[in-house]
Amino acid sequence: MRHRRVVLILAAVGVGMFGFGFALVPLYSLICSVTGLNGRFEAVKAAVVETRVDPSRLVTVEFLTTVNADMPWEFRPEVSSMKVHPGQISEATFYARNRSDHKMVGQAVPSIAPGRAKDYLQKTECFCFTQQTFAAGEGRDMPVRFIVSPDLPENVSRMTLSYTFFDITGTLAN
Repeated sequence: MRHRRVVLILAAVGVGMFGFGFALVPLYSLICSVTGLNGRFEAVKAAVVETRVDPSRLVTVEFLTTVNADMPWEFRPEVSSMKVHPGQISEATFYARNRSDHKMVGQAVPSIAPGRAKDYLQKTECFCFTQQTFAAGEGRDMPVRFIVSPDLPENVSRMTLSYTFFDITGTLAN
């Protein structure tokens, strides 16, 4: 009888710990999107952007790419960095190719560093806004159009825009 009570208490604690850990995932994402931790931000629909160009200043935007472990894709920026004037519309191109022998669906997740710069980079077009379906062996160029705000603090002269592609093929409902 005594052992049964201990087992039930331990089982309840285990279930409670699992539930608490499970609840932390959306909470962590919410905290990151609100505070900008890890450079994460919520995708926002494109809007008409009226801005002034600051021709006296150049900001270096670096591009980094990765694919999730075991995802058989090639993914790279066409250029590793570019210098842009704040306020001007700029475009970078990324290349992705499905190296597998079957159709796959991927989703790119962006991140901006330093985290305090995330509010000053506005994307008007991005492959990360939608899921990307690639046939076996298919490759294509994907553009990103963006504006670095002229309100970017003066002490920030370099920012990094990175993308990680995740395989979401198995998570889709048929």
